[in-house]
Amino acid sequence: MVWQQLGQARFIFLRRFPLSTLHSMNPTNSALTLPVMGCGTWAWGNRLLWGYDSAMDAQLQQVFDCCVANGVTLFDSGDSYGTGKLKGQSEKLLGQFAQAYSGVNAEQICLATKLAPYPWRLTRGSMVAAGQASRQRLGNRLDLVQMHWSTANYLPLQEWPLLDGLADLYEQGLVQGVGLSNYGPERLLKVHKHLAARGVPIVTLQVQYSLLSTYPVTTLDLKAVCDELGIRLIAYSPLALGLLTGKYQLDGPLPSGLRGWLCRQILPGAKPLLDCLAAIASFRDKTQAQVALNWCISKGALPIPGAKSLEQAQQNIGALGWQLQPGEVAELDRAAAKVKKPMVQNIFQTR
Repeated sequence: MVWQQLGQARFIFLRRFPLSTLHSMNPTNSALTLPVMGCGTWAWGNRLLWGYDSAMDAQLQQVFDCCVANGVTLFDSGDSYGTGKLKGQSEKLLGQFAQAYSGVNAEQICLATKLAPYPWRLTRGSMVAAGQASRQRLGNRLDLVQMHWSTANYLPLQEWPLLDGLADLYEQGLVQGVGLSNYGPERLLKVHKHLAARGVPIVTLQVQYSLLSTYPVTTLDLKAVCDELGIRLIAYSPLALGLLTGKYQLDGPLPSGLRGWLCRQILPGAKPLLDCLAAIASFRDKTQAQVALNWCISKGALPIPGAKSLEQAQQNIGALGWQLQPGEVAELDRAAAKVKKPMVQNIFQTR
């Protein structure tokens, strides 16, 4: 029933705004240049889940430099990234690294952050202030500003002034683009209409998307809606917190905390998928992580895997420059559909 209502909503919206109009509301002459793959920086400052320590900063600088030099020029952060006193550390590091970098592709660097709709952020002014604070931490530049999640699931009226705050940042020339995160097609259409009325295009939408988390695309048909609206779909957690890399086995050492719990819950029912990944990786002379990332790219998404070391960054970059065959993608799709317990969905993901 809900899916039928969503389909009807899409039909009504697209009748009122045909594709030619939709494209004009999303001008293609955006100043933003988005690469095939980006880099997520959730771990940069997160001690609780990722064991961050300031001694890692020099290594993270190497990660940044390696990524940019190899065309991975989108770096995604959030004003909530960084635990405890380290809140905002990811943005600070990105700002420092971007200012220090002067090599190839420097002009293509895109610094993106997500502003959290905290309960105390209730006005458009509060969102503008948050964006200005992030911009300062990022070295007085912010290319892409995004709503970190929708409040539609618990306080739908809160997000409208916050979205207007994002639009204010765009209109004031403080950012080059506006994006969203964790939105489904039903809410996306409403927000798109709201921002389009102000002449503000939505450039990107990021959701949790991987071979262990296909829900946004296979169930919600989100990629098709993004294509209709001229929005680039970004896949965060494309390696499912490391579960798709092949380095975790039930009979081997597992990470501590939440990630270890997820491994114990998901790995038993994901063995056919992981075996399929391993077989294709072996045939291609690639790693399982590279195949999983290339699958995202083959689906038309822009993956933003994280990297804490130069070795991880180089492995991620190995997903570029080649493409899975349609038959291989189909084989992975079939294996993914048979996973007994897929990745837990973000609680803020809307329909």
